[in-house]
Amino acid sequence: MPTHHGACFCGAVEIEVSGEPEGMGYCHCRSCRSWSGGPVNAFSLWKPEAVKVTKGADHIATFAKTPMSERKYCDLCGGHLMTNHPPLGLVDVFSATIPTLDYKPGLHVNYSETVLHIHDGLPKFADFPAEFGGSGALVAE
Repeated sequence: MPTHHGACFCGAVEIEVSGEPEGMGYCHCRSCRSWSGGPVNAFSLWKPEAVKVTKGADHIATFAKTPMSERKYCDLCGGHLMTNHPPLGLVDVFSATIPTLDYKPGLHVNYSETVLHIHDGLPKFADFPAEFGGSGALVAE
């Protein structure tokens, strides 16, 4: 089973993910853009039991703007680590946090909010796929 290691910006918090992610893609919502400081957020979704904090758990702080997303970051450096999504039963470990992961995105979500149009042939959902509580509506590239 593959294992990948990552850390916050200063290295005080270290995490480990095991196995394969449940999915990978890009989120274009305003919240993710604002949180990440970029025009798009690259995510990898994992079952909670596949994600472990191996160092510095006492330095993890949480910010929850909505019940959908509990954003986790290092309280020393502010480095972003992951987002717990309780309604989905999944944890989004930011792909930049686990640099050895062979990142293979499969879709775009919240593309109706995009500020950076990406022409990659992947499905672009206006919000979320229906199985994740969205409309399932696709947006043209």
